[in-house]
Amino acid sequence: MDSTATSLLSVSPPAPRRTRPRPQLVPALPRLSVVVVNYLRWQDTAALVRQLRTAPALRHGAAEVIIVDNDSPWHPLIAQLRRMPGVSLRRWRGNRGFARAVNEGVRLSRGDWVLLLNPDMSLDGCFLDKALARAEELARADLHTGILGFGLRDGDGSCQRSAGPFPTLASSLARLLLPRPWRKYYLRAATTCRPVDWVTGCCLLVRRTCWENLGGLDDAFFLYYEDVDLCRRARERGWTVWHEPSLSATHHHPLHGRAVPAHLRLVTRHALLTYALKHWPHWQTRLLAGIIRIETWWRQRLAWQRGDDLRAGLFDTLGRMVGDFARGRIGAAGRRLLRVVRRREEWRAAVSNHCDSEF
Repeated sequence: MDSTATSLLSVSPPAPRRTRPRPQLVPALPRLSVVVVNYLRWQDTAALVRQLRTAPALRHGAAEVIIVDNDSPWHPLIAQLRRMPGVSLRRWRGNRGFARAVNEGVRLSRGDWVLLLNPDMSLDGCFLDKALARAEELARADLHTGILGFGLRDGDGSCQRSAGPFPTLASSLARLLLPRPWRKYYLRAATTCRPVDWVTGCCLLVRRTCWENLGGLDDAFFLYYEDVDLCRRARERGWTVWHEPSLSATHHHPLHGRAVPAHLRLVTRHALLTYALKHWPHWQTRLLAGIIRIETWWRQRLAWQRGDDLRAGLFDTLGRMVGDFARGRIGAAGRRLLRVVRRREEWRAAVSNHCDSEF
């Protein structure tokens, strides 16, 4: 064999061409928007956002997170949240209430579906993708699908009720005999997806077309019962409200698991009376106002006997607020509540105690 042939045989085969990985396509608009309202819960909010960012939907651009802060003091976690991809933060001056903050978050969002989440929620890494897939599946089967709620669990893993019947005067009074976790919710445990009256707003998925049709949350509600009102208005307009217990999240600090201080009692009574004034006959609202007025009188005198002037003053404000509702002056009642909220915020700022919040 001559040298030419030898050299030809010794030539190495060409190296395989390296192929660049195909870039993943990022949706022009997210399909899902997560709205979180923060108030003095920066650590909970940051922990929730870190969990959300592990979801494939958020990593691939199919989801976004909108945080609206109701005038919390500055915290180092704010800078971290602002740097997170797919996360937007809007801070307000002044606590305008949960309903208004949610409406602002949805206004800033872009997804076809909006997931409302409380900061004290824990989700597994695939919850967003599963929730979105389930909602779109229901929407294909039922064109009137508007709202979807999910199963909830306590921090110890036990079942937490998350759907209920629309409250009436009779049921509201009768359920006072039940344990607090059962008062607003269904007593029977559901295992299959089904239509319900209402689902809790701490983990609620709503279709944007439904949201726009309803005009969002009624900002006459400061906190609580705005989710019941939303679902009621949705059903009245022909939308279906679903409850899917097979998908669940953990809710760490539900209201029924906490003590109810005087200022929070003003918030809950304001919410119930606002709902009653909107959806019950006027005589029932007046009767409810009378019952709450008796409760207020009793609690105010107990506070005086204990020498607790601050608590007694709060119940005096509650009595005046109840009078506003009895006369149909919902705006005046709301302004009284806002003054209580602002005074409490000023007091908290004065003592530099920003570690917890009931609002």
